[in-house]
Amino acid sequence: QVQLVESGGGSVQAGGSLRLSCVGSGLSLSRYCMAWFRQAPGKEHERVATLSRDGSSNYADSVKGRFTISLDDGRNAVNLQIDSVRPEDSGTYYCASRGVTSSRGCALWRPLGRDEWGLGTQVTVSS
Repeated sequence: QVQLVESGGGSVQAGGSLRLSCVGSGLSLSRYCMAWFRQAPGKEHERVATLSRDGSSNYADSVKGRFTISLDDGRNAVNLQIDSVRPEDSGTYYCASRGVTSSRGCALWRPLGRDEWGLGTQVTVSS
């Protein structure tokens, strides 16, 4: 059974840090384009970071310099380090996998095949 499970969310004060983790089962995350998205009430679903199979990463302008996506191959996990958090970073964070193989295609999240999604982890940032 293919599954992505996010963890690491919680409440944090502005300026603090969080580390989100997405653990995969039934699929090897290093073989996929991986992404983190977030959804806040009243806001659009936003893709905040992607990580391609060759290790290339791409970030939304709103999070550049503060978010870092990385692969933990030993745990079959993709992490999202969030530093200098802001209240506007609050929301539910989801990880997703997609079969696109090129780094550019991954950065653009080009459609290819079936996506897998986790159920999300909630992040709340207080000012």
